[in-house]
Amino acid sequence: MAVASNGVAPRGRLRLAVGRVRASRGAVAGVLVLVLLFLLAFAGPWLTPWDYATPDYASLRQPPSGTHWFGTNGLGQDVFAQTVRGLQKSLVIGLLVAVLSTGLASLVGACAGYFGGWTDRALTFLVDLMLIFPAFLVIAVISPRLRGTGWIAFVLLLAVFNWMVTARVVRSMTRSLREREFVAAARFMGVGPFRIIWRHILPNVSSFLIIDATITVGGAVMSEAALSYFGFGVRPPDVSLGTLLAAGASDAPVFPWLFYFAAGLLVLFVLAVNLVGDGLRDALDPTAEAARRPRRPRRKSRRDRRPTVNSPRRSST
Repeated sequence: MAVASNGVAPRGRLRLAVGRVRASRGAVAGVLVLVLLFLLAFAGPWLTPWDYATPDYASLRQPPSGTHWFGTNGLGQDVFAQTVRGLQKSLVIGLLVAVLSTGLASLVGACAGYFGGWTDRALTFLVDLMLIFPAFLVIAVISPRLRGTGWIAFVLLLAVFNWMVTARVVRSMTRSLREREFVAAARFMGVGPFRIIWRHILPNVSSFLIIDATITVGGAVMSEAALSYFGFGVRPPDVSLGTLLAAGASDAPVFPWLFYFAAGLLVLFVLAVNLVGDGLRDALDPTAEAARRPRRPRRKSRRDRRPTVNSPRRSST
């Protein structure tokens, strides 16, 4: 282990990044909110005796109370149970879409940037072709034909149309990394191309991939909510934040608890993801923080204020 000249071991890259994230108040607040939301999503169903699909016919559209914490809807279903179930489904969809799309983007972008030639041209043409298609319209057309396949097919559709921009960035980063000395040394030693990509290329773009995956989670949850709002996402009797927003939008002025609890959790989650993404960007890319930090004007010292030796003196009359 390398030791500094003062006898103290230098901080590792991971410890340095964690320290920078902890120093960012916004990132810490975002992480705390995300942890609380995940706890609510996966522990919330155990906190209430009501099931999200079981109606209480004695309580139809009742406001929040001690029996039903978030009230009930028009069918007598507990809104709290439905909200935590919808939050759980949206978080799972967002995480799966982020993992699949980031993995596909890193594979395609790294292969295109490292191999070059016809491989680069073919994969770049595929990326440009996928960017032409309107993702929302294509998913809206294909999704009704996949009603019997469940929400996993919906996750795959979101992941397929959510990786192209990231792949282009990874390709440009790989093209610059393949000319570096450590990559050339591994190539001259006979290391295979895919092993070089796995051991040398992807670790050097991992900071960008982590930031992109974090932001993709929020974007995927928003896309799922929008598609489910228009009836193209999660199918009943299952629920998500999008289906809850769609079901409570018309009754929001009269029965606000049917809409605003799900909307508040969605806004809170997206805000927390953005705060964490900003903190990770500043921690893994210190130049971004330095570029955004305004420069303070340097104060002149007394020595700077003194006249120089060669400065002209006033002539006495």
